[in-house]
Amino acid sequence: MNLAVNTPWALTGLVLALLPLFNNGMRTSPAPWTALIPADTLSVVIVCCLRLCAVAAIAGLVLGIAGPHRTEQRIERIGHGAHIVLLLDRSSSMDNTFAGRAPNGSDDGRDAGGTTPRMGEVEQRMERLPRAMHGAIAEESKATAARRLLTDFVKQRQNDLIGVAEYSTSPLFVMPLTENKDAVQAAIAATATPALGFTHVSKGLGMAISFFEQQPVTGSRIVLLVSDGAAAIDHDSEQKLRLWFKQQQVRLYWIFLRTAGSPGIFDQPEDSRDDNAGAMPELYLHKFFLGLGSPYQAYEAESPDALKQAIADINQLENLPMHYLERIPKQDLSAACYSVAAFLLLVLFGVKFCEVKR
Repeated sequence: MNLAVNTPWALTGLVLALLPLFNNGMRTSPAPWTALIPADTLSVVIVCCLRLCAVAAIAGLVLGIAGPHRTEQRIERIGHGAHIVLLLDRSSSMDNTFAGRAPNGSDDGRDAGGTTPRMGEVEQRMERLPRAMHGAIAEESKATAARRLLTDFVKQRQNDLIGVAEYSTSPLFVMPLTENKDAVQAAIAATATPALGFTHVSKGLGMAISFFEQQPVTGSRIVLLVSDGAAAIDHDSEQKLRLWFKQQQVRLYWIFLRTAGSPGIFDQPEDSRDDNAGAMPELYLHKFFLGLGSPYQAYEAESPDALKQAIADINQLENLPMHYLERIPKQDLSAACYSVAAFLLLVLFGVKFCEVKR
């Protein structure tokens, strides 16, 4: 039984619903002796109906005051989808376009890791980019493109449980795993806040994995990392992440938003002196993910179209059967009680208005 009331003591007023059984509310008037007249069955039925209407009207008012409602329910469903945590990079470089410039077309003077590039480096990056793409890329920042496309991604994932987290200097909890897609879209839109200059991806991954704690394993578990840069991870954090990924059975997808002309996650160093995590953090983060021991897939997107294609690919891959619990929120029934009581009172007032007065 999933019915409850807000104020149980108000139910004692239901005793008042018995009053119409002892008084029909009609005016009495003297009349000759009518014992010889046959019983009027229709009149008896009408009187009984009016009494019942009065009883129901009083009961409806009392129940409305008590505040009846259906309690929150969880219904098991079987669908196609996954448990997904969207982990978004909120370093300052995400507010730039894929060309490494501010959305208005001016250069912000920072590279994909949030640091200031050497003189002429930005110009070299722009020269490597096809000239026809300069104008289009300058119109939208990487963060804006990610929010727009992830919002479309959420609309297509009807049966998923989706959570949202961010990271920059520290991890930021945004939205727990939920089937409420409107709430998830609002959480994605809320990430349009001023970014910070540092990237601590290990802390962000740790928070993303924590979303799956105390959650039953009923389908695929995914962390979708959207980032335009990387940072070196210390040895202790590496060991913890390897353990957590295995314990929680999490699959990792990394969409790397590559700034034009910057090193990619698949590029190999030309100079052996640059073959280290400090010089090429993206490459070494990719190598670490490959050694996690958990399923991992990386995508390198150099434009909004490439980002769209990567998200579409993930949407097709992660569509396996899954069990999930649909949460049905509390439903207030007071309005229905008052509506029924108001209708019955109108009927009784109408009958009273038609009463013959002598």
